[in-house]
Amino acid sequence: MMVGNVLMSPISYWQKIGGKNMRTAIGFSKLVPFSLIVFLGVAFALPTFAGTQLWDFEEKHDDWKVANGNWEIKGGIYQVERGGRAEHSLVGEEDWDDYTVEAKIRIDEHNWAGLVFRAQSEHEYYVYYLNIPSNKSELWRHSKGAWDTRQAINSNIPATKKVKIELEEWFDVKAVIEGEIFKFYINGELQGEQKDNVYKTGKIGVWAWETAASFDDVMITGDNVIDTLAVDANDKLATTWGRLKRVY
Repeated sequence: MMVGNVLMSPISYWQKIGGKNMRTAIGFSKLVPFSLIVFLGVAFALPTFAGTQLWDFEEKHDDWKVANGNWEIKGGIYQVERGGRAEHSLVGEEDWDDYTVEAKIRIDEHNWAGLVFRAQSEHEYYVYYLNIPSNKSELWRHSKGAWDTRQAINSNIPATKKVKIELEEWFDVKAVIEGEIFKFYINGELQGEQKDNVYKTGKIGVWAWETAASFDDVMITGDNVIDTLAVDANDKLATTWGRLKRVY
């Protein structure tokens, strides 16, 4: 091939008019799909983060719905007066399934108070509660009928790891709910593991049986819980993140 007065081979001519640039373009076009595949692979491999909701009762919370009993917020604490059987208040969504729920619980008068989870209605739910006289905790399943219509899943879970359940003392109570497996903790110490598969989803709540009790820092964390945790950098950051670390 003649270029000016110089005889050139087709390959030399192709290189002269931009073959190197064309090779670069071809190489880049091959690289882009590979890079895209790598990027998408990393993106899908990233962990999904669970959502968290926290109620510290420093202000009014209209999302809590009282089922029965006399409940009110006093001094940043959610309290129920001593009254009837199975008095409870609920919050959340009926489609919440697997989650960790925890709260600070103090029994102020009488004997029994605890956490509600997987509440389908005001009558259908699980409750894990503290029992002062026997220094133990209990797990019951409530069902339709009266407020006290219920079946024991395990009514004798002795307190372990030197946990002493006492009147007018704050306890960190936590329930880890995964499928039909429930794990329960008091002050960070595992108290037991139970199984049941009647209620698969539901709200959370707080509960007392003929008992005056106080509740604070109720928190839920779960994959299908919408994250609404708002941290006040001035005075809540340390407290909130301290509790989050215990969840994970």
